[in-house]
Amino acid sequence: MKNALRSAGDRYKPNAALRARIEKQFAPSRSSRLQWLWLPALASSGVFAVVLGLVLIAGHQQRTDSLLSEVADLHVATLASSSPVDVVSTDRHTVKPWFEGKIPFTFNLPELQDTGFALIGGRVVYLDQAPGAELLFRIRQHQISVFIFPERALQSIRRNDAQNVSSFGLRTWTHDGLRYFVISDVAAPDLDKLSALIKAAE
Repeated sequence: MKNALRSAGDRYKPNAALRARIEKQFAPSRSSRLQWLWLPALASSGVFAVVLGLVLIAGHQQRTDSLLSEVADLHVATLASSSPVDVVSTDRHTVKPWFEGKIPFTFNLPELQDTGFALIGGRVVYLDQAPGAELLFRIRQHQISVFIFPERALQSIRRNDAQNVSSFGLRTWTHDGLRYFVISDVAAPDLDKLSALIKAAE
């Protein structure tokens, strides 16, 4: 029985050529080994890219929040001032020319007849060291500040939407290289209506 089993085992024993062929087929190649070595490095670089992206996004958001807070501060300063505007007029044809030579851009003012809004006047203001225009409007007993700045000076602000900043409602958008802010404590429909009037005049 033992001799028969030994003889059968020797009969089906693979030869050296077959063994070499099988080992070659299943043994990892040099290139595949190198690929496995690169995987940790690729994973690390991917994690680094994700972390860097999150840091940049957080920094951009922080910068945007800071500038929007400054806009709210400018509006509060206007409300608290005994002389909130430097040019006092309800006539848009008087207020607009007053800014010529004082800021590096021009803008249009809307026609307000029968809209419920009244123009009070305007003044030159600065946001992040960029000169701009503040226009003051009134509806009922509320004052609304409209700020206009060169868009290139405020590139970190890329939002064009409705939001709240320091308990004030805010609308912001860009047009023709200018960044507009409309801010007040009035109801949202009033902010939307004045924003639409200004956009129509652009």
